[in-house]
Amino acid sequence: MSYEVNLMPHIVTCGKTDIGLKRGNNEDAFLDDPEIGVCLVSDGMGGAAAGELASQIFVETALDIFLNSGEVTEEENMERVRNAFVKANEKILAHVKENQHHRGMGCTGELIVFSNGGFVIGHIGDSRTYRLRNGRLKQLTHDHSLVQTQLDRGLITHAEARRHPHRNIIHKALGIDDHLYPDILSGSTCNGDLFLLCSDGLTDMIEDEPILGILTSGITLSRKADNLIEAALEAGGKDNVTVLLSEVI
Repeated sequence: MSYEVNLMPHIVTCGKTDIGLKRGNNEDAFLDDPEIGVCLVSDGMGGAAAGELASQIFVETALDIFLNSGEVTEEENMERVRNAFVKANEKILAHVKENQHHRGMGCTGELIVFSNGGFVIGHIGDSRTYRLRNGRLKQLTHDHSLVQTQLDRGLITHAEARRHPHRNIIHKALGIDDHLYPDILSGSTCNGDLFLLCSDGLTDMIEDEPILGILTSGITLSRKADNLIEAALEAGGKDNVTVLLSEVI
């Protein structure tokens, strides 16, 4: 599924998702709403319908919170982003309590809200948010994963991290624990900024350098999204792949 819309008067977005080459279903979900200035990517876990359901709960919860929100301050946006994670976590845990066959279901979460020349990001798990500015690609979020912890402690190299047998083990996600503490980031936008939200189906398959090459190429936003997914599939497509691009124009 894909579409390209005006998110706000100065933002254009394009989101796309693919089941990949190894999975039987797509547990990823994404949202970009032109009326409320919200972009979201989620990667479900738990197998079968459970992971898909967790991702969808996060999407629906964010919509409920940000619909008809009107003009708000950065502090209010930060609180609403945090609340989207907390409420979705509560709903997922409540669902599992009533549906024990879905035990273990959960999802990662990337949520960015644009307003008044700035942005607020909420993050949990190993999906990522990047920003391309002046030809430089920067990962804005920090993976909540076993491999990232080992990298931070200097126990493994980046090359070893990409081959690590447990690189998909995460220690933070929606649906894991009653107490949820998402990372909340904020900043200002500049003309030409390009934000990439993506599931690990992209970043496990291709490194930052080819991502940078695609994002800086002189093609449409939609084609950039296509090329990112195609690159992940050509590298093996071991997982669902979801990308969401938001450009400040």
